[in-house]
This record gives sequence, C-alpha cells and structure tokens, in this order.
Amino acid sequence: MREKLENPRAQKLHDKGMEIVEVVHKICELIPEDNDVLLETSSHMRLDASMLVVKVSGAEGGELYDLKMEAAAIIRKSARDLMVQKHSLAMFDFEEVEYFQIVRDLLEEYRLLFIDWVAGFDQWNYIIDRWGLFNPPGVGPFDKDPDDDVPFDSNDFFDQE
Repeated sequence: MREKLENPRAQKLHDKGMEIVEVVHKICELIPEDNDVLLETSSHMRLDASMLVVKVSGAEGGELYDLKMEAAAIIRKSARDLMVQKHSLAMFDFEEVEYFQIVRDLLEEYRLLFIDWVAGFDQWNYIIDRWGLFNPPGVGPFDKDPDDDVPFDSNDFFDQE
C-alpha cells in the first residue's frame, strides 16, 4: 500500500524507502531457516529498512524542525547500519551475498533524496532543543526562548476555584 504524503520530497524518499524494504525482504527470504545468526541479521536488516519509511512518515506528520531532525538522524543511522549488513552476511556465509549490492545501490539513491528532503525543513518552525542536538543553525540550547516573553495567565484558560 502506497502512502500519500503532501510533501513531494518526502513522497519520493518514502517511495524509495519502500523499494528498499521490498528488496531487503526478498533477500531475507533467501536466508536458510537453520542459520540462527543469519536469521538474526535478517531481523536487523528488516528493522533498519522499515525505519527508512516509518520515520519519513512520522517526520511529515509534525512540523517542528527539531522533531524532523531527530527523525532524520534515526533514518541516517538505520541506513548506515543497513549498508554494513553486507559484511555480516558475508562473514556468516550467506550464499547470495552479491544481491546485497542492489540494496547498497538503492541506499545511495535514497541518500541523495534524503539530502534534498532535509534541506526543505522549515528552520523557522522550531522550539529550542535544550539537549542541543537538533536546533536550527544559529540557535543554541541555552538561548532565551522568545515565547518566555509572552504573558500567560492560566486563570484566563482554566476555571480556578
């Protein structure tokens, strides 16, 4: 089933992620059921591939820069972890390891789409990430939050008896 995202950049990334999921699934089907180590590796491969799709959808469901960047970091980690699984497959004598090059080629296409997608994040729609990891350029974890100057009286919104 193809998800429909409003952002065309996200849609392209999501679609390429689905392609990777499908190829990873096909490769995992070739793993012998009596090899526990390769079955465990296939489990990690499937999880990493699914993150390439799920986190795009999740990031597109919100609008805040820091949440989108957090999803992007998880996607990057999953893609990099998936990329090196070829070594695990080879180390544990997976006979069809050469098919994994297809995944690597797709991941390179995905990476280029990913760069374009992240470049489209709205850097002005943010809350300060007090952990300091996912702030837009020029914003630090110790910066004063401009929203702190907005007067707020909870009595205006809630019945206080």
